Amino acid sequence: MALLKTPKSRRLALFIAATDVAVLGLALHFLVPGDLASLITDALFTVLVYLLLALILPTAKRHWLALSAFAISAFIEIAQLTGVPAQLAESFPPSRLVFGTTFSALDLVAYAVGAGAVYYADKVLSQRGRIWLRTQTE
Repeated sequence: MALLKTPKSRRLALFIAATDVAVLGLALHFLVPGDLASLITDALFTVLVYLLLALILPTAKRHWLALSAFAISAFIEIAQLTGVPAQLAESFPPSRLVFGTTFSALDLVAYAVGAGAVYYADKVLSQRGRIWLRTQTE
């Protein structure tokens, strides 16, 4: 838990976590077929958004980070109803990984699960870090 001692070390931990989540999400996307893998990838997308927001705004409250990550993910999903992301994917195929192309209400559920999971994980890991710090200073 030494990684959570300072804001600088929290940022390093967030960066490492974001990198791991991005690699895992891409691996699932490209290597594991099926709807379950797709939903897990969607949840990981929201986890990644949370981690990036926390990296940029390290003093932000966790609940705001989780709500913001869900809102950004949901906005992107709802934007798919306009057809703009699909057009963007035609001209720049890698954009499909971020913006998708087809709306699915079930994706919104996956985003909510991802936001809740990362909120809870951040809260638990941060509390453990504080407990570890207290035991080191006593």
